Amino acid sequence: MPRKTLLWTALALALGYLACAAWLYFAQDALLYHPEFTRADPAQTDYALRRDGVTLRGWVVNPGRARALIYFGGNADAVQTMRDDYGRWAPDRSVYLVAYRGYGASEGKPRQDALFGDALALFDAVHGRHSEVALIGRSLGSGVATWVAAQRPVEKLVLVTPFDSIAGIAQRRFPVFPVQLLMRDRYDSWRYAAAVRCPVLVLQAPLDQVVPADSTARLLRRFAPPPQLRVIAGTGHGTIVADPAYGRAVADFLR
Repeated sequence: MPRKTLLWTALALALGYLACAAWLYFAQDALLYHPEFTRADPAQTDYALRRDGVTLRGWVVNPGRARALIYFGGNADAVQTMRDDYGRWAPDRSVYLVAYRGYGASEGKPRQDALFGDALALFDAVHGRHSEVALIGRSLGSGVATWVAAQRPVEKLVLVTPFDSIAGIAQRRFPVFPVQLLMRDRYDSWRYAAAVRCPVLVLQAPLDQVVPADSTARLLRRFAPPPQLRVIAGTGHGTIVADPAYGRAVADFLR
């Protein structure tokens, strides 16, 4: 092949690589957050929290209980669909299911720092009303819940299909690109886990095609003492919450 042809081929490949890397950078929010699956009518919510000019909306189940539970959902999780389940699994707790900003009926746009700040504000508001507050975080929400538990006096923490770092998972998905350098919202739960002092239950799906088992294992090693681990047999990332063993595990831990 002539030298000139080789040079043009190399240039075309380099430009194609850079174009793909640029697409990953500018599309990362759309790849990570999927609020389009979670829309809700604000008039149908019964709880609101105002922060930084943004109104977050959601629901409270079992109001008036002494203890509380806050649920942080996944990246395409319509939290309102879990109201009946968590109300049944935690009957002696007031359960708060508040959509992330940009999700459900909440205003704003999801970004890691905003979600972390919102979650702390929500915990503080709930803790002002209840003597003890437990957290559940599923998938993306496990990163949010771990952050809150590292910063606040959380009673108990449940992590469902948790990861050590979303940036690390994305790097494995796109191994030929420097994803670790490109990602803005990293959700590095491994950085915060060592500061968590409450009892922790981890629920893992053995058929999980989203969060690799070794990602969860690396996170578990960051906690001290080690969390309880329950593997819900036969479940995947999206089906774990539908298994009866999941509800039993949550109910038993939150008693």
